[in-house]
Amino acid sequence: MSLNPEQLKQHCEAILQSHRINNRIVVLCEGPISDIEGRRSPQAYKKMEEMPDANFYKACVPRWWREKLPQFFNCGDRASVINTYLKLLTLHKQDTANSYLEPDRLFAMIDLDLHLQKIDDYPFPDTEAIFCDLYEKSEVRSQNAKRHRIWITGLIHKEAYFLTPELQSIFDDYPHPPMYQDNPVEVNSIYMDMADKISSDPDLKNNLNIQRALNRINHCLNCADLNRLQDSWKTEFQNTSDETCKHQLIMALLTIKKAKDYWGEIKPPVDWSGNDRQFRDQLSLKIGEFYSQQNSDVKYHIPFFFKTLHDFV
Repeated sequence: MSLNPEQLKQHCEAILQSHRINNRIVVLCEGPISDIEGRRSPQAYKKMEEMPDANFYKACVPRWWREKLPQFFNCGDRASVINTYLKLLTLHKQDTANSYLEPDRLFAMIDLDLHLQKIDDYPFPDTEAIFCDLYEKSEVRSQNAKRHRIWITGLIHKEAYFLTPELQSIFDDYPHPPMYQDNPVEVNSIYMDMADKISSDPDLKNNLNIQRALNRINHCLNCADLNRLQDSWKTEFQNTSDETCKHQLIMALLTIKKAKDYWGEIKPPVDWSGNDRQFRDQLSLKIGEFYSQQNSDVKYHIPFFFKTLHDFV
């Protein structure tokens, strides 16, 4: 959802006046906003941390971070997250006496996409410029990390982080085995399904998006069009025995092909009593717990993000 100007102002005022952000890191993220039409109560904003996407990022907070934990706020769609970030700074500057915000501790996490989002009054002019400065060969460029307040995922949408190769053991060991197309989840099968749809992907077929996507992965696959990219990716993936090379191919795929629809096809086993969305929500929190236990190596985008944030505590 996108916030209109009045909703945006009310949303920002509620955040600025929240005691929860006092002396804390604040992280804005995409996701639904509760009680958007009504009066925003502290209770409603506390509950927001239990809603996707905020609850996933909250679950990713490293185990070693024990005090002054960051506070997460859903802000609607990607454009609204950016607008909230900029509006918070403006309103805080106008009335610091009624704000608990510390501007140096304000961050945002937005989803990478194939579509460009321009950003006014920010050191980087658009989302792709942030991505190019923040990542290289699917790893965080650590030397640049501290100059970013608006972060962007290194993979397309946060759902891509639910399907990375390291998570196969999570799916295998989960008490209620996740199913994909009536079989236990095998991430390699999902990657092949994703690759099969590269040449027919409507977002990728947009001329500007094609070039943007190819530029992101030319370190791994240097192709001139989508058909060649699809064939090259599948050939390389099926024939390579080098695990490092295979991992690089997977990360390249997740950088240009949206994983959200494939994540949505993951279902609970037949003995699960809840609905499919509840199952995926619970599974995503288990995945968040996995990231909370990883080191802050540049190959782990989300753990590295939190390491960078902790330096501002």
